[in-house]
Amino acid sequence: MIPLSTRMRPDSIDHFIGQSHFMYKGSLFYNSIKNGTFDSAIFFGPSGTGKTTLARLIAREMDGDFSEINATSTGIKELKEIIDRAQLKFFGIQKQTTYVYVDEVHRWNKLQQDTLLKAIEEGVIHFIGSTTENPYFSINNAILSRVRNIYEFKPHNTEDLVQILTYTLTETDRGLGNLHIPYEEEALRVLAELSSGDARVALDTLGFIAENLNPGEQLTSKLVGEAMQRKTAFFDKSEDRYNLLSALQKSVRGSDPDAAVHYLGRLINGGADLQMIGRRLLVMASEDIGMAYPSAITIVNSCIQAALMVGFPEAQINLAQAVVLLASSPKSNAAYMALNKAMGDIQTKVIDDVPLHLKDSHYSGAQSRGIGIDYKYPHDYGGYVKQQYLPDNLYQEGVHYYQPTENGNEAAFKKFLEGVRKINGKD
Repeated sequence: MIPLSTRMRPDSIDHFIGQSHFMYKGSLFYNSIKNGTFDSAIFFGPSGTGKTTLARLIAREMDGDFSEINATSTGIKELKEIIDRAQLKFFGIQKQTTYVYVDEVHRWNKLQQDTLLKAIEEGVIHFIGSTTENPYFSINNAILSRVRNIYEFKPHNTEDLVQILTYTLTETDRGLGNLHIPYEEEALRVLAELSSGDARVALDTLGFIAENLNPGEQLTSKLVGEAMQRKTAFFDKSEDRYNLLSALQKSVRGSDPDAAVHYLGRLINGGADLQMIGRRLLVMASEDIGMAYPSAITIVNSCIQAALMVGFPEAQINLAQAVVLLASSPKSNAAYMALNKAMGDIQTKVIDDVPLHLKDSHYSGAQSRGIGIDYKYPHDYGGYVKQQYLPDNLYQEGVHYYQPTENGNEAAFKKFLEGVRKINGKD
């Protein structure tokens, strides 16, 4: 049987859901497809975000020949055969461009990727490559320079997935509409959130549930949890996650490791997403610990990376270490508050230009404009020399955004900066 996620691929560019940061009616991306001017591109992002679906829709809308290959199973021989056929169509009577979609293009080595270069440059093919890896590291620069745009596909948000699931339950031709499955609205939201932004996971899970429901049985959050082998208690009330995450951060900020571990346990027990917890812990490391213990963010990041690698249940060991470390560390939000104050000035004051001696002087003609002439290189003076860095009006006001505390390591930074300010006469 064809998977539900495959059956439900949209048949029109106007029915595509998601990636609204670049794909919406009236966007340059959308217009280039409708106007027939879409060129080569690279799509990168996680699985289940619509890369393959959108590539197929583009080929259909552009009314061009379309070849789809996967880099894991296709080598140079097959690619050259596709390019040879494309050349016949491009230079022959048809004068037709071929769209070549290469899924997981990062799997090809440099030689395989280079096979595309001439065909792309001559316009024989329009290349669309998809990858889950950062293309700036995984794809040759020669190809990147010939591709007009690189589009980042982001995980679907909950609203998009709920929209897709609801449509699937009511659509009668390809979806589940003929089954008339009763469902809880909350169940669809829970399924969307447990799918972690992957539409394929959401749809195929829905298909599995639909195939195994008893006649007349309602689709509930409990059944979603059973299908995904995840607890759903945490997701039954949307505010729970925010309350528990807030309590966790405030317990860390209050240096209470017992309370912090308690709320971490409740998040884990309720089925909270590992990345959701990890993101909040990284924010805490900078917002609440900051310069009082600068190494905290490095250690916490290592704990989170380890947790993501091992997965639950062992991941809770790494998370516990991160939480206890944060709660037991000295606290300072001085760095964060310094930025807030600076942003406040930027948004509300008329601020003078960057001082001439700080401007970039690495081009001919800079010195004739007085740029960079009076800059003093601190390392030539033992590591520090008195010099103005702020714009003129802020410097004259004696602005200090960063106010270090006496907590933890920040006390040493405070002592150093106080010495610097005495030299400058800016105490």
